Amino acid sequence: MRIVDVDVWVVTVPMRTAFTSSFETKTGNTRTVLRLRTDEGVDGWGETMWGAPTAALVRELAPGLLGRSPYELERFHADTRMLPFFHGYLGYAAKAGIDVACWDLIGKAAGRPVSELIGGRVRDRVPLTALVTRADAGQVGAAELPRALAEHTAALVAEHGFTAVKLKGSADPDGDVAILRAIRAALPQVRLRVDPNAAWPVPETLRLGGALQALGLEYLEDPVVGIEGMATVRSQLGIPLCTNMCVVRFEEFAPAVRAGAVDVIHGDVFKWGGIAANKALAAHCDTFGLGMNLHSGGELGISTAAHLALAASTPALRYAIDSMYYLHADDLITEPFALTDATLPVPTGAGLGVTVDEEKLARYAVPA
Repeated sequence: MRIVDVDVWVVTVPMRTAFTSSFETKTGNTRTVLRLRTDEGVDGWGETMWGAPTAALVRELAPGLLGRSPYELERFHADTRMLPFFHGYLGYAAKAGIDVACWDLIGKAAGRPVSELIGGRVRDRVPLTALVTRADAGQVGAAELPRALAEHTAALVAEHGFTAVKLKGSADPDGDVAILRAIRAALPQVRLRVDPNAAWPVPETLRLGGALQALGLEYLEDPVVGIEGMATVRSQLGIPLCTNMCVVRFEEFAPAVRAGAVDVIHGDVFKWGGIAANKALAAHCDTFGLGMNLHSGGELGISTAAHLALAASTPALRYAIDSMYYLHADDLITEPFALTDATLPVPTGAGLGVTVDEEKLARYAVPA
């Protein structure tokens, strides 16, 4: 089986409501989608982070894929090892999109789901975290924000059964703590997290230490910038810290461990450069006694299938994962995943186990 053609699209799919973090508000997610066609008539699909810049890198790599077997993943990653050095996250994303499409081909050729090929399922359903942002409060004043978000969160938990809740924080740590207090009062048993995306200053975070400790957080995700700042906060507050910002490649793992900066590291098939990289990250976390969870970059159905296969076959992933999937208004696959009891089912079909709706692919395609 040899790759004979590579097609690439950029799509933007709307979200049900706006999603606000400390650095942006967005109403949709833009993703790069690719298809690898083989001489045996089998198609492998991938979907990865961001749009035109990632798509351009995939197209740049495409000639080197032609005539290559999708089984040659180690060779592919070795040949493209410098791509992230020159292109950063975009390089990892481009490599990961191709990696996932190859796994889809391999699974289809074997007649087995990807989850069985990368370790076998240890769980059949994957729990998700409820994601809450200031945009969920609607048009309310600052004084009413904590109450409105607590009511929204309680309704989410009641409707879907979430056991973990994550607030996307802001550059206003006092305001974030007020919201967290309201959510905790409304939902005393829920596992609560907050992610300011490193927007809090270290002194402000330390000043709020007592208030944060009283919340009983499952973990505090990236409150401050960098390994040194995280280590300072962790040593003085004693609250478990999670990161998706100061450890995002293997070169940062050892410095973070030595500094005592983190307790939980977020993996991501597309941000870390593929499925094998995340398996290696899980082994690192297990070896050093760290937790592991999954970041969400706005996955649609194809990339959600890859994350579900990884989560299903990786015992180290013991947390309810982040996923923006349930926040989208539509999808690119013919049978979208249904959120039931705050979980998504692990695909059991060959490869990624999803079928792309090419009519929707064309509908949501944008120039790239």
